[in-house]
Amino acid sequence: MSRSSKKGPYIDPKLLGKMARLKADEKNTVIKTWSRDSEISPEMVGFVFGVHNGKDFITVRVSEEMIGHRLGEFSLTRKFVRHGGKIQKELEKKAEETQKK
Repeated sequence: MSRSSKKGPYIDPKLLGKMARLKADEKNTVIKTWSRDSEISPEMVGFVFGVHNGKDFITVRVSEEMIGHRLGEFSLTRKFVRHGGKIQKELEKKAEETQKK
């Protein structure tokens, strides 16, 4: 469910404060944040955020196409390994052998 339009977008005030303290030439400095639910506003374009995914900080460089999305959308919390198991590995191994010949 999305946030009510009359409330406006949610942007963490602490995050706005961190952005205000940085100067224009320091835009490449990584701003660490745990606020995955903060919405990206036009003022954030060009900044680099370290968004926490539960284990690490994932570096996210904000561009114009990201406006309106949440920071957490660009920092995945689950790692996709791949589908299949032993059978899939055997099929891939056979495919590699046939390509080498």
